[in-house]
Amino acid sequence: MSRHAKINTLLLALVAALAVIPLVFGLGDHKEEPFTGADAEAETAITEIDPDYEPWFSPLYEPPSGEIESALFALQAALGAGVLAYYFGVRRGRRQGEARALARLTAGAGTGMDTGDSGGPVGEAPAVTAGAGSGGVAGTPADTGTGTADGGGADSRPRG
Repeated sequence: MSRHAKINTLLLALVAALAVIPLVFGLGDHKEEPFTGADAEAETAITEIDPDYEPWFSPLYEPPSGEIESALFALQAALGAGVLAYYFGVRRGRRQGEARALARLTAGAGTGMDTGDSGGPVGEAPAVTAGAGSGGVAGTPADTGTGTADGGGADSRPRG
C-alpha cells in the first residue's frame, strides 16, 4: 500500500470515528434534542440569559419543514464539495501536465534530438519551420514557397 493510500485510509477512519464516538458514548443523552446545531444552542443560551431579547434580523427564507431545511443544507454541502473537488482536480491536472512537458523537454535535450515542442499551447505547430532543412537558419523564415509562418500551407502569399 502506498504512502498516500495509508494516509487516506487513516483520515477516513478518523472521520468515521468522529461520527460514531458521540453515538457510542451517549454524548448528549441528557438533552431533549441531543444533536441540534450551533444556531439552536446559541438561541437557547441567549433566551436563558435575556428572556426579553428581540433578534435584529429575521431569515430571508424560512423552509416550510425541517426535512426541506436539511435537504437544502445537504445540497449546499454537495455543491461546496463539488467546487472544491473541481479546484483540486484542475490543480492536479496542471501539475501533471507541467511534469509531462518537463519530462518531454529533458528527454529531448538529453538525446540531442528536437522534440518538436514549440513551447506554445498544446496542439499548435511550431511558429516557423520553413527553411530549416533547406539551408536556412532554424527559427527564421525562408522564402521557399513551401510554407509560411502563419500556417497557410503552400505559397499563401497574395497574388498581384
